[in-house]
Amino acid sequence: MSRAFLALLRRDLALATRAGGGAGLGVVFFLAVVIVTPFAIGPDLVLLARIGPAILWIGALLASLIGLDRLFAADAEDGSMDLFALLDLPLELIAAAKGLAHWLATGLPLVVAAPVLSLLLNLEPAAIGALTLTLLVGTPAITFLGLVGAAFASAFRRGGLLVAVLVMPLTIPVLIFGVAATGAAIGGTVPFGMPFRVLAGLSLAALVLGPVAAAAALRATRE
Repeated sequence: MSRAFLALLRRDLALATRAGGGAGLGVVFFLAVVIVTPFAIGPDLVLLARIGPAILWIGALLASLIGLDRLFAADAEDGSMDLFALLDLPLELIAAAKGLAHWLATGLPLVVAAPVLSLLLNLEPAAIGALTLTLLVGTPAITFLGLVGAAFASAFRRGGLLVAVLVMPLTIPVLIFGVAATGAAIGGTVPFGMPFRVLAGLSLAALVLGPVAAAAALRATRE
């Protein structure tokens, strides 16, 4: 079972990182959001530093959604989903492998790019460290919550907008506590540990419930 899981993980990583696979689109979108924001707000460095964590979190959230609409749809179109049924692997673990591959190809590069992009928003070192840590903990929740929307979108020919409509409301708590934890690290009114622990709990819940809900959605849409 573990061999099949790792094989599926390697397959999806290879598909995501090949030319046109979309692995780099998230970082490009993330970069575009950070570069455009100062032009819209103006040269107020104090304001940029204050709202910088929220801007970076919103950019990371939207960038994490890129490619989710094709996560299951491409396999449904080329018949791979029928072949997955022959594997000695539950559908929940298949969904988990695909979610992990998407996060490694899209979410993890966002975490790596965040410290560099934070400098463009005049963030202090403490804020940069807290932001990077919260993104590392919080972006898996976005990806694994997105599995549910991706599973439903696989039943439609053009389900990209459906993924955003379904997933965005689910990710609001992740966004709130991610920004709150970063703000607490740079002098907020609450300790850093409280929102950070809630963020970690949301990610753990998404890691468990996301693949289960996605597998149920896949079964429902394929019946």
